[in-house]
Amino acid sequence: MKTPDLEKERSEKKLTIGDFLKTYNDDLPTEFPRASIPSLKEFRETFPGFFKRDETWSLEQHRKKFMDWLPQYIRSLLR
Repeated sequence: MKTPDLEKERSEKKLTIGDFLKTYNDDLPTEFPRASIPSLKEFRETFPGFFKRDETWSLEQHRKKFMDWLPQYIRSLLR
């Protein structure tokens, strides 16, 4: 019998915005910028197509995209 892939289950799990925030920041290397509720809301508004089914988040679907987008967003706030 095959054991469950806990990392895959964790990655695919549907999360609220608050749960995604906590999980994203907990696993992030210290040199990366941290997520915040305002930045997550802005990401969701900028990319509504990533949230077609509902407003839930998942590490599998959103983490890398958000991680790539966040530095640009932070720079836009500093202008």
